[in-house]
Amino acid sequence: MTLSRLPEPDRGVLARSTAIVEDLEQLIGSEAVIADEDGRRVFEADALTAYRRMPLAVVLPRSTEDVAKVLKYCHQNRLKVVPRGAGTSLSGGALPAEDAIVIGISRMNRILNVDFENRTIRVETGITNLAITEAVAAEGFFYAPDPSSQLACTLGGNLAITRGARTASNTA
Repeated sequence: MTLSRLPEPDRGVLARSTAIVEDLEQLIGSEAVIADEDGRRVFEADALTAYRRMPLAVVLPRSTEDVAKVLKYCHQNRLKVVPRGAGTSLSGGALPAEDAIVIGISRMNRILNVDFENRTIRVETGITNLAITEAVAAEGFFYAPDPSSQLACTLGGNLAITRGARTASNTA
């Protein structure tokens, strides 16, 4: 099997890694930033483990406002961003680069509102498929996507993979 060659990281970004981590910690708090090697290793691949890259840092925001702050900072500093759900995908969609910031959504996992009458639910993107189903099951509802990883996979990951598949099929 021949593996694809992954792009080389931006050495200038890597040289600023300490300052970048400090900036991110000031933006959203040190408890929301993972910069140590062991912590980052968890995020070096999704379930497709043929490819691995250690990200520069991982942020675990707790709110949409935190995500906005991090994205603004990354845009202003020309940093790559890799969004990540639970990492259960076998497509390599959450594969980071060494000069990238991974934004993990696992802490954004709340149900905000359930409206059974209108058949809607507002949730944060880090909620698992199974948690959505459990929240509405008593009323006879369920969340239709039912992958084998529903215990762990997140709404954000569902949306990312679905969007990616649609984009790929639209360009073929």
